[in-house]
Amino acid sequence: MSDHDTPRAGQAWDAAGYVHHASFVAERGSDIFAALAPVPGEAILDIGCGDGALTAKIAAEGAAVTGLEPDPSMAAAARARGLEVLEQDARTPFGNSRFDAVFSNAALHWIRDPEPALANAFAALKPGGRFVAEQGGFGNVAAIRIALEAALGAKGLGPAAEPWDFPTPAVQAARLERAGFRVLQIGLVPRPTPLPTGWEGWLATFGAPFLGELSDAARRAVVADCAARLSVLTDETGTAHADYMRLRFSAVRP
Repeated sequence: MSDHDTPRAGQAWDAAGYVHHASFVAERGSDIFAALAPVPGEAILDIGCGDGALTAKIAAEGAAVTGLEPDPSMAAAARARGLEVLEQDARTPFGNSRFDAVFSNAALHWIRDPEPALANAFAALKPGGRFVAEQGGFGNVAAIRIALEAALGAKGLGPAAEPWDFPTPAVQAARLERAGFRVLQIGLVPRPTPLPTGWEGWLATFGAPFLGELSDAARRAVVADCAARLSVLTDETGTAHADYMRLRFSAVRP
């Protein structure tokens, strides 16, 4: 199995579990969807489309949308919505001058070596085409990451390898420019996010790079310790709020 075939950063997905624990990812995509402003008849690619919840909204605007999703469970869920899906990694080319727009929500930060994916996005766009995306940015889930490392350390477990790419605007703008894009807008947006199934649900969905190799007993202990350390981000109703910091950008292929 090649590196391009392996799950990103040790993370595999379960479509049903994702809907249960993390439906907020698509629900909170309204701002970046508005920035995309899909037009009927446009050919649009959605990188990291997941189960297709937001992709289907693009299709509902009359665009000819294609999802790109490497995870088989997620790709199957997107196809069940009637969507066309390229089941592949974004680091593998996905067309030349084929799309009017490339879109991505909450996916690019899972690619630790993003420059091939950015180059592929540039190649896949028609001249004048736009690249509109939101991802984790610098400082994203910092409190969760610190709490996880502390909880792992308290059990005598070493730190996990960095699973995410959370760039500053300057770093991501430079990458986009190296790929050939002209950056129109880029910036960080603080977005504290209520978690419908709490810290345990978030860690069950996104914590595999940290917890995937642990025994069931060790995993439960680390999750409980991490949740206790994050009590400062749990409000008076008992709702946990993840410290999300999003990076949004819009760029064009000249």
